[in-house]
Amino acid sequence: MLSFRSGWISLFGASLFGASLLALGGCSFFPVAGPTSTEIESGTSSILPYALIKLSPQAVDILAAYEPKGLAGAFTDRKPASNIKFGIGDIISVTIFEAAAGGLYIPLEAGVRPGNFVQLPDQPVDNDGNITIPFAGSIKTAGRNNIQVQNDIVERIKNRAIEPQVVVTLSQQRTSLISVVGDVNTPLRFAVPATGAGDRVLDAITRAGGIKGNGYSTWVVLERDKRRATVPFENLVMNASNNIYIQPGDRIYVYTEQQTFMAFGANGGAPIAFGQGQFNFDAWRINLAQAVAKAGGLTDTQADPAAIFLYRREPREVAALLGADLSQFRDELIPVIFWINFRDPAGYFLATRMEMRNQDIIFIANAGSYDSTKVLNYANLIAATAGLTAASVTEGATARAALQGRTLVGPTASSTTYSTGGTVAVTTTHP
Repeated sequence: MLSFRSGWISLFGASLFGASLLALGGCSFFPVAGPTSTEIESGTSSILPYALIKLSPQAVDILAAYEPKGLAGAFTDRKPASNIKFGIGDIISVTIFEAAAGGLYIPLEAGVRPGNFVQLPDQPVDNDGNITIPFAGSIKTAGRNNIQVQNDIVERIKNRAIEPQVVVTLSQQRTSLISVVGDVNTPLRFAVPATGAGDRVLDAITRAGGIKGNGYSTWVVLERDKRRATVPFENLVMNASNNIYIQPGDRIYVYTEQQTFMAFGANGGAPIAFGQGQFNFDAWRINLAQAVAKAGGLTDTQADPAAIFLYRREPREVAALLGADLSQFRDELIPVIFWINFRDPAGYFLATRMEMRNQDIIFIANAGSYDSTKVLNYANLIAATAGLTAASVTEGATARAALQGRTLVGPTASSTTYSTGGTVAVTTTHP
């Protein structure tokens, strides 16, 4: 009799425990894919502060106006290369003209003839940055252009030569080179023409045989004067301001890497290709609506369409324009969570205007009813387990009584367990 009662007490206790979880919400007890919408909307975190911005037409306009500028923003000099300056190792050719024979370089017996000149042997710019001119001495050449070197030589010999004129040219260019390496068909290093051809970044890549991969998955890195900037290749093609002039000494590195975003929470569905994880853009640009679709959309039985969140970092000035309180931030890049409401029909229109960026994170929160369903399922599971325990206790007591030649006093019960729709239930039958 005691065992029989104990089984039913266990069943009652399990049911009471499940009801308690339901009353408390049970959210912290059950596994989840991320924070609840309430936790995000609070705008606070014990680990890292962030700014919560509701996506609006004004916010989208601000983001579009302050899109990362790429090469044009990093290198503000929009002028083509000026006259090439000589460097150490360049081979220089010098020709000196005099108005008449009998001067410093043209002997008197040479007579008067058109073009009284002397061609000096080609010579490299030495390690000190100089070349040597007879009767003029060492002439500083490295870091100067041909006009400056010509004027310096004339100034040195004008009191000894007859109305001298000097022509300085670059015989072999070994500095002021442009390097194009990486995922191009013909990596090369070429000289910038001394007269300036007005080549731009795309021209340099064309000289290297063009890119190997798809434009949307190709990146271009430009290094100049110890500064570096990276831009998608298609940005160079579509945005003319980023296709800037190349300068002597530029290094261009081309590499292939898909732009990606990550999606977590109540997205995706049955197909393995969908769900949480990292997804490729497979294009130069995609918008937020396309990104959510790539991740499988919203799960109908789980997602809260009013709680779509986009995580990224924005420059400080952009965050200020968006209305973020910057008093709690010190860095130049501010963690921002954009809140999008897909329950509002206009939310989808806004999502088509919101451009995704490389390494963005999308999080779709669970609906409140989904978390309640977890609690109810868990309570049913406990009740089913307790019911099976009660039946086992009763059957064990009956068997022991039969072995001892006694009859157990009290009702016996049989339990049937079944599952439907993901919910476990127990049916108890009394004789």
